[in-house]
Amino acid sequence: MAHTELKNITSVAAYTQAFASYVVASPTAYHTVAEGAAALRRAGFSEFFETEPWQITPGLAGFVRRDGALIAWRVGLQARADAAMRIIGAHSDSPGFKVKPEPDTVTAGWSQLNIEVYGGPQYSSWVDRDLAIAGLVVDSAGKNHLVKTAAVARIPSLAIHLDGSANKSLQLNPQQHLHPVLGVSGESARELIASAAGIAADDIAGWDLQLADTQAPAVIGASGDFLSSGRLDNLTGTFAGLHAIVHAAQPQNQVLLTVIYDHEEVGSLTHSGACGTFLNDVITRLLSRLGTAEVSADTDALLRARAKSVLLSIDAGHSVHPNYTEKHDPEARPLAGGGAMLKINANQHYASSAQGAALWHRITRQAGVKSQVFVSNNAVSCGTTIGPISAANLGIATIDCGVPLLSMHSVRELVHTADLWSMAQLGSAFLSDNVT
Repeated sequence: MAHTELKNITSVAAYTQAFASYVVASPTAYHTVAEGAAALRRAGFSEFFETEPWQITPGLAGFVRRDGALIAWRVGLQARADAAMRIIGAHSDSPGFKVKPEPDTVTAGWSQLNIEVYGGPQYSSWVDRDLAIAGLVVDSAGKNHLVKTAAVARIPSLAIHLDGSANKSLQLNPQQHLHPVLGVSGESARELIASAAGIAADDIAGWDLQLADTQAPAVIGASGDFLSSGRLDNLTGTFAGLHAIVHAAQPQNQVLLTVIYDHEEVGSLTHSGACGTFLNDVITRLLSRLGTAEVSADTDALLRARAKSVLLSIDAGHSVHPNYTEKHDPEARPLAGGGAMLKINANQHYASSAQGAALWHRITRQAGVKSQVFVSNNAVSCGTTIGPISAANLGIATIDCGVPLLSMHSVRELVHTADLWSMAQLGSAFLSDNVT
């Protein structure tokens, strides 16, 4: 399998190809971060570890991981302890199904996998798909193993002959109807998982595993303009953030960061989620080591730095749906191919402000790309992102944006390739912009 490359991407086609490779390598948040870390190393970034002392110097490019989360940075050549920060935020997780601690069950002779719903997946889209088991396994010595099986599982639909009403009112009970089949000969999920980790089943001490669709991304459409793929929400954001931190202009007085959080789909209230301390910890460690005779590294400097900083939260949004136009705002109709979207919500489900909108339109002009605005229909509930959480936790002005999708939270979503490239260019322009 080809490695994901972040450098020397200069066209829609090249970006789409690199992004597709990234998706294939990233069936879970842990894989997403591991693949991102490997790509950053190839781009010249050094890895740091939270348990070790850090030596931070001007011009440094580095990154640190925490479980399914990652933060990368580039320190300006003249950056000081009160340096303004440009931050891109995204999340690594996607909705789906996690594997329970007791994974094996047998029903009417079928070996099945015991699963639990993670986030808000579109249940029906996961039915009759070839599924792998992927994620993190920890052995009895505390060693981590990143695993992915072959296609071993399937959630079978009920034949139309046995439910004549299925095309009118399909209802799927997640406890009863969504357990995948593994075989009919007493197959053991635990043994499959152990084999993928290269350890004995008795040596498994814990895991964080989930189902993953095994169909590769594909460029489709009458003009070859669409990418059909799993996990577009939110690998479109994580890859754009990684691309931007590599391709942004060399910072001078600023510090540039890309943060990839885990657990956005379940509320972010975790050790590696946006409600946690990860980004604040990294910011504190970076800026505290940039003290000079003119600017001491103290609390006042850190607060000044935050006041001068901006975070761009990238998370996928909704394109207008041709078959359900009534679900969208009648005036704001973001369309696939129309560029990345600025996301606005009066109730602060998105953190974009008037000042943020002005900055968004400025970087759009600088990048030379199209963009759109997304607002919700007043009668339809609105999702949220890491944006408001990060803004509240850090006191940093935040802009919410993302690419328009069809079929969000389906096992297979749809995006326009031009919008992928638009978001990448906007991310680079945002990090390169030095107006505070």
